[in-house]
Amino acid sequence: MNRARFGELLSVISPDKIDIIEAETKPFPQHECGLFGVFGHPNAAVLTYYGLFALQHRGQESAGIVTSNGPGTTFLQHKDMGLVSQVFGQNELARLKGTRAIGHTRYSTTGTSTIKNAQPFVVDCVRGQMAIAHNGNLINADFLRDELERKGSIFQTTADSEIILHLLAQPSGNGGNVLAALRRIQGAFSLIIMSERELIAVRDPFGWRPLSLGKLDDAYIVASETCAFDLIHAEFIREIEPGEVLIIDENGLRSERPFPDERPAFCMFEYVYFARPDSMIGGVNVGKVRMEMGRELARKFPVDADIVVPVPDSGNYAALGFAQELKIPYAHAFVRNHYIGRTFLQPSQLIRDFDVRVKLNLIKEMVAGKRVVVVDDSIVRGTTSRARVVNLREAGAKEVHMRVSCPPHRFACHYGIDFPDPEKLIANQMSMEDICKYLGVDSLGYLDVEGMVRATGKPMNSFCLACFNGDYPLPVDPALDKFIMEKREQRAKALADQEAHPTLFSDLK
Repeated sequence: MNRARFGELLSVISPDKIDIIEAETKPFPQHECGLFGVFGHPNAAVLTYYGLFALQHRGQESAGIVTSNGPGTTFLQHKDMGLVSQVFGQNELARLKGTRAIGHTRYSTTGTSTIKNAQPFVVDCVRGQMAIAHNGNLINADFLRDELERKGSIFQTTADSEIILHLLAQPSGNGGNVLAALRRIQGAFSLIIMSERELIAVRDPFGWRPLSLGKLDDAYIVASETCAFDLIHAEFIREIEPGEVLIIDENGLRSERPFPDERPAFCMFEYVYFARPDSMIGGVNVGKVRMEMGRELARKFPVDADIVVPVPDSGNYAALGFAQELKIPYAHAFVRNHYIGRTFLQPSQLIRDFDVRVKLNLIKEMVAGKRVVVVDDSIVRGTTSRARVVNLREAGAKEVHMRVSCPPHRFACHYGIDFPDPEKLIANQMSMEDICKYLGVDSLGYLDVEGMVRATGKPMNSFCLACFNGDYPLPVDPALDKFIMEKREQRAKALADQEAHPTLFSDLK
């Protein structure tokens, strides 16, 4: 395509359509959020910066850091839209004085991607100053916000995380305390809360999202993944346990258990896709688990082929395990452009598979005339997978076989993973035979649930598998979606528009 034609296509996009195009072309699933906290280090902000840098894969929309020097000092904060390296420079970090810090890198699961929803959130209330960073998704957010607004709470964001902050800010005289407030929330939540005296790490009783404790010299570190400890040379101590509230203060560590016991429901997709391969989760290296998933996949769906090609980066380790199990050469025929980012806009639907080509370019000479096995971690909607197959065919691949290192996604996730509606999940709409035809592959094989779980070395009842089998550990409202708070605002505006006169002062005589 020549530059003139490319420019012509770009010009057809009006600014009011950009958000729609981005929403329709974003790859699914999206990442979650990354949490990092420090207690007791003179360079807390700098450590948090590096920690968030290591957790950048968990969220690329916004980043923020809040610091404190303890009681009697004002919390300092800086946050903005963009990557960690774009939000923070030397000047910003120099202004964030303090020995305690919490940081957050965000992908929106409830609430749109705007600066007002960037975390950590900070308030000054009857309990003093507090800041919170949240990874997960609350399933009773709408109910709690209704209740709080009826009591006079004023919300500044559309993120469910702010609801937690309002509950925590309730004075003890109203019959509540911090632990009672945490018992009110339901769903997936890993939290780091900073008060004037404490750093508090919280993990929901199901343990959906990871959270770990480490130590650097005399400072305690909390992070979503252990890869963040490795970067700053912190020692990994242990994982925060499901249902645990870990309180860190000048006296050391104290653990509370305010939640009822629940069956473990760790998100399997952390192993499949989200977590970095160099992280340890549940005492197991993530990359090793993915390689074992590839081996399981090869044993279930072997194929005669000349080359195994991963879809980078999330398919790399599964493809390596697949290739080793069947003794087929492994090669990176797809080359990823690491500088695109998740906000790249596809200029027009008229450019067939542009979004795929700009992120993954194919080395044609490596696949021409060969029987190719493509290994990916998942197929969600199928559009990008189909485009990659077209690229391989155009490059002269003799055969194209697709292997997927997790089972078909048929159900929505309500616990913090941004899968599309079930109507947009290809495995929910087509049979395996129809998917194979749609993708244009010679054969298709998905790893089954049993093989996926077996690769982790853990029992079946350790995980949440709802997106694969529809078995939700915690009942959910089918109408729940990430824009539920925006819909509330739209309803409020519609009601206000119906009023002929303002009623704010109607009770005054």
